[in-house]
Amino acid sequence: MIQSDLTKTKSLGADLRALRKARGLTLSDLASALDRSVGWVSQVERDLSEPSVFDLKQIAKTLEVPVSILFGQAQTPAQEAGIIVRKHARRPIGSKEQGLVEELLSPDLTDDFEMVHSTFDSGATMEEAVTRPTQEVGYLVSGKLDLVIGGQSFTVSAGDSFRIKGASYQWANPYSEPAVAIWVIAPPVY
Repeated sequence: MIQSDLTKTKSLGADLRALRKARGLTLSDLASALDRSVGWVSQVERDLSEPSVFDLKQIAKTLEVPVSILFGQAQTPAQEAGIIVRKHARRPIGSKEQGLVEELLSPDLTDDFEMVHSTFDSGATMEEAVTRPTQEVGYLVSGKLDLVIGGQSFTVSAGDSFRIKGASYQWANPYSEPAVAIWVIAPPVY
C-alpha cells in the first residue's frame, strides 16, 4: 500500500484556541456565546470534532473574524505541515469588498503573531478608521499607500515600512496601481 505524503493541516482547532485566547475568552465564555457545551468547544479546539458550516459562521461572528479564515486549510506534504506555506496554499482572509485582498502567510495562528499578504486595489479606501489592541508592522512591497495613523497622515512607497501600536488607523490607495504590503500583527487577529 502506498501512503500519500500529503496531509490536510490540522490547524483549525489550534487557530480557534489562539483566537479565543487572544480575545481573553475562556472555553466557558466561548461555549456560552455559541450556546454549546465546554466539551464540544474543547473537542473542536483539539481537532477531535468538526464543526458544521453554521457552527463556523457562529464562531467567526463571536470571535470577530472573517469566516474565510476558518476555511481553506490546504493539503500540504506532511513534512511541510505547520512549517511551510506555499503560494498556492495561502488561506484567504475576508472579502474583496473594500478593494483589499488578504492572505495568511503564517502556517496557522498559534504563534504570538501572524503574517499577512495584503493587496490594496487602485482606488480602494478604508471607509472608517479602526483601532485594534495589537502591534503591527507593515512593509510595502510595491505601489504607494496613504495611511492615517493616530491622526497623522503619511504616504508610504515601495520599500518603506510602518508601525501601528494600538492607535487608530485608516488606509487609502488613490494611485493608479495596486499596493502590496506584508504585515506582521501581534497578537493574531484574523
